[in-house]
Amino acid sequence: MLTASTDIQFLKGVGEKRAELLRKKGIDTVGALLRFYPRAYLDWKNTTPISECPFDTAVCIKAKIISPIEQARIRQGMTLFKFIAEDESGQMSVTLFNQKFLAQKLHTGSTYLFHGKLGGSFIMRQMSSPDIREENFMGIEPIYIASDKMPSSAVQRLVKTALSCGITLEDALPPEVVKRAELCDYAAAVNNIHFPLSREALERAKKRLVFEELFVLQTGLSFLKKRKRGMAGCTVKRNYLNEFEKMLPFSLTNAQRRVINECVADMSSGRPMNRLVQGDVGSGKTAVAAALCYTAAKNGFQSALMAPTEILAEQHYKTVCAITENTGIRCALLTGSVPKKQKEEIKKALKNGEIDLLVGTHALLTEDTEFDRLGLVITDEQHRFGVAQRGKLSAKGNNPHTLVMSATPIPRTLGLIIYGDLDISVIDEYPRGRQQIDTFCVNSSYRQRVYNYIKGFLNEGRQGYIVCPLVEENETLDITSAEEYYEKLKNGEFKGYSIGLLHGKMKPKEKDAVMRAFKDGEIQLLVATTVIEVGIDVPNAVVMVIENAERFGLSQLHQLRGRIGRGSYKSSCILISDSRSEDTKKRLNVIKNNRDGFKIADEDLKLRGPGDFLGSRQHGLPDMKIADIFADRETLHSAGKGAEELLKRDPM
Repeated sequence: MLTASTDIQFLKGVGEKRAELLRKKGIDTVGALLRFYPRAYLDWKNTTPISECPFDTAVCIKAKIISPIEQARIRQGMTLFKFIAEDESGQMSVTLFNQKFLAQKLHTGSTYLFHGKLGGSFIMRQMSSPDIREENFMGIEPIYIASDKMPSSAVQRLVKTALSCGITLEDALPPEVVKRAELCDYAAAVNNIHFPLSREALERAKKRLVFEELFVLQTGLSFLKKRKRGMAGCTVKRNYLNEFEKMLPFSLTNAQRRVINECVADMSSGRPMNRLVQGDVGSGKTAVAAALCYTAAKNGFQSALMAPTEILAEQHYKTVCAITENTGIRCALLTGSVPKKQKEEIKKALKNGEIDLLVGTHALLTEDTEFDRLGLVITDEQHRFGVAQRGKLSAKGNNPHTLVMSATPIPRTLGLIIYGDLDISVIDEYPRGRQQIDTFCVNSSYRQRVYNYIKGFLNEGRQGYIVCPLVEENETLDITSAEEYYEKLKNGEFKGYSIGLLHGKMKPKEKDAVMRAFKDGEIQLLVATTVIEVGIDVPNAVVMVIENAERFGLSQLHQLRGRIGRGSYKSSCILISDSRSEDTKKRLNVIKNNRDGFKIADEDLKLRGPGDFLGSRQHGLPDMKIADIFADRETLHSAGKGAEELLKRDPM
């Protein structure tokens, strides 16, 4: 007898080859097949007369083919089939591309159901490559993510086979949760998500499965957070914020003070702090980190601050040293390029408790880097490390406090998921004196004027960036590449100026050398890819040009723009795009008219959805089968409340 855990190859209709295709889709059991939900549905029940159909909207039309089906070969490998169909209200022209098998099944004089979008004009409406069924076909048809070797219809047949086997579908939700949330039972939900009896039944099934997915997620995150809170940490006895601030050469913002107090409250609670501090570019996260390191040192603990690159580690070290100059905090820098003898001295002093704060890169993770009493671990740009590396550093102490600093603004909805095991603080205020950045959107016809504009800044002794989306020339996309552009500018428009190139395919040492040369003013204009998105602090850089701006996400554009305007000079960011898309214009105008990274992140999330917003490379966003954590925010909230109540009753 089949069960949900039965290997997919034992389902009727699945051979060895098909099992391999299914496994590539992540379907290795019968249960996984039933969790492979349709991506869309075709509703064949409700038809609309041709004359009443809106343009560019999916509709179902019942019409008779009234003309011969004409065949034309328009180019090698492309055959076109064309005919006229009509109902009582009007006619439409139907075109099929390379669908010989379908065309051969159609007959002039017969009536069919056509599902697709209408184009053309009111004189003759047109429908290209619609789905076509016999006129007596009824119901709502599921459409699955398909491939040439595994079409949607094949997946549909396998799901039908699995459901007809009488598999026991166990309910993951407690009965009281199902009752309180007014959900249908699990078996009905699975049946109706694949083969809905009606639109209403489909909506009930979706509601149930979305809630369950988010409930399981929130329960796991709540359990993680609860488990961490149960561990004994290094308790801070006193808040030294006022004492620390008196020693600073500047005043903290109210937002910085609030976040520091939130962190110190965690550190004083007897449990390890696990907190994410989000702050827009230039909001003063390093000063917050320095205040907490000072508090830890005054309470007898050491701190570690880990950055993703050597140059960022050096930058943090210099900033922290400048901030804590009069506080008596003993700081050291440990990176791969520190001389061997100096490394040994630092590690010895660290082990003996003679260093209060160690700043560094992955070098902090080596086995021979031992702390005397590590009480605070700070990681910068969390997504470039990952939980495992953060845990490895924390393991060097006795359940130390953990602070994650991120300059990537993430809307709270996503933050709760991505950093579910962390509490979240936000620095939502800029220090005084931060320069305004003027942002302009232009097309490539302005390029010469843009070049002249850049030269004006370079001639005054300032520096700038030109950002390109790709490293090498791409034959299929007309996108400016960094290498090609660099050569063109160096030997042409900017001949005589000092130009540098920076991209992700360079070796770490090469990257560091270029970034250091730019920071030291040896390079006037840096042609780069998004490798500078999280990068160096160069107050002298005042102009940035972003080529093919439509290829970047809004949050990414905002991060890039944050590389300029870091000094006392007024700065400019120029977005170049030849895209005529209205969506692109809307997106670029969001950047042009906004400085607040969190507002921009919200807009980006709305426009692109959570998957594209984050990018698969960065954050540990769970693989959602049916839920959309932006569209289903209300369900996410109610599922979270249900999860908390469950954990109160049953601590696991």
